[in-house]
Amino acid sequence: MRQEQLIFIPAPGVSHLVSTLEFANRLIDRDDRILITIVYMKSPSTPLAELYTRSIADSQPRIQLVYLPRVDPPPSELLNSPEKFIYAFVENHVPKIKDTVRKIISSSSNSDSARVAALVLDFFCLSMIDVGTELGLPSYLFLTFNAGFLGFMLHLPTRHNQISTEFTDSDPELSIPGFVNAVPPGVLPSSVFNRDGYSTFIKLAKKFRETKGIIVNTFTEMEQRALDSFSDGQTPPVYAVGPVLDLKGPDPGLDQAHRDNIMKWLDDHPPSSVVFLCFGSMGSFGRTQVKEIALGLERSGHRFLWALRSAPLKDIMPKGFLERINGKGMICYDWVPQVEILAHKAIGGFVSHCGWNSILESLWHGVPIVTWPLYAEQQFNAFWMVRELGLAVEMRLDYRIGADLVMSDEIERGIRRVMDGDNEVRNKVKEIGEKARKAVIDGGSSSISFGHLIEHMVRQQ
Repeated sequence: MRQEQLIFIPAPGVSHLVSTLEFANRLIDRDDRILITIVYMKSPSTPLAELYTRSIADSQPRIQLVYLPRVDPPPSELLNSPEKFIYAFVENHVPKIKDTVRKIISSSSNSDSARVAALVLDFFCLSMIDVGTELGLPSYLFLTFNAGFLGFMLHLPTRHNQISTEFTDSDPELSIPGFVNAVPPGVLPSSVFNRDGYSTFIKLAKKFRETKGIIVNTFTEMEQRALDSFSDGQTPPVYAVGPVLDLKGPDPGLDQAHRDNIMKWLDDHPPSSVVFLCFGSMGSFGRTQVKEIALGLERSGHRFLWALRSAPLKDIMPKGFLERINGKGMICYDWVPQVEILAHKAIGGFVSHCGWNSILESLWHGVPIVTWPLYAEQQFNAFWMVRELGLAVEMRLDYRIGADLVMSDEIERGIRRVMDGDNEVRNKVKEIGEKARKAVIDGGSSSISFGHLIEHMVRQQ
């Protein structure tokens, strides 16, 4: 049996790495022919990402990890546009990546080791398509976002040909193929509103159609309309292979006693009675907003588990709040085991920043979401879930962190809507959660798509 080697080039951020490495695991589990080499760019700002990557590689003998030498980081002034900074960080690694890939190919051709079949690239690494072309390798994009976002990126060059400047809040609504509704500019990714971020997105968007295939972390039953819109003869094959989730974590450095305390507290509450609030690894609020969240929770009357990345609590909470909610609410100011919490029977709703991984985890476990996007593409995800798919409860769609306050009455209203009664969104989410599980088993839509993808990859050369 001839073995096939895939070279993964991921971006170093945790949110991208989790689904990328789980996808690598699933490829290996699916087909004995496949070996994977991960070419890793070290970033001093993402130590947890490096730990997580190493733990996956150490546990899987058919995944090899190659660390690139550190390179000088981009100028600090580029941090004003995170997307441009990441893009420049990746670009600085191009010579090292090209040299590394060339050595892997040479080693493969001079021995009985696996043939190098393709590159699998992260969204921010699409400039590596040129490296692949130079070295005779096809490139595939593994998109850690949804099919709606893919539709937006494919549409972006068309809009750029007509209006070659960044977006503004006063722009007209966008009509994007595959969408039922016109898209208001207020829910577009944060990066497209500044010149540097917009120019980065245009560079990336123009690369999408140069790939041999686009792999999306979604499933047909949820995003059928959007996926159908890509069958236009102008887009590379699109493979919906999700949900690709690491249902074991990741929880690097999580204190076991802290975890046990959380789970024991949940065990003491009735099914679907607790609302969970968690805003991702970068989601934190100022004092005034924290107080509004506390008041909204208290007024809602519902039990809650709140992952708050601030301390000490007594200095920022409304007077007497901690005493009044004793036993009815739990507040954590450290990393929490989100996947395990969402799987717990006591959880009945999830106030989320709407990162795509978090959305998929919540849907998998049948937990409806209240939308509170903060940054990046999260506003777009919130719009997609509420307006296009009807799978989330709207609190805010266009909120951007630091812009204004979400007041306590708005928070109370959102929590009540998701927690009170047998609402339509809850029923739809439970139904789509069941479809998600069926999609990934043998004979399911994502399992079939996985098979087509593998055959497409191994027959390219």
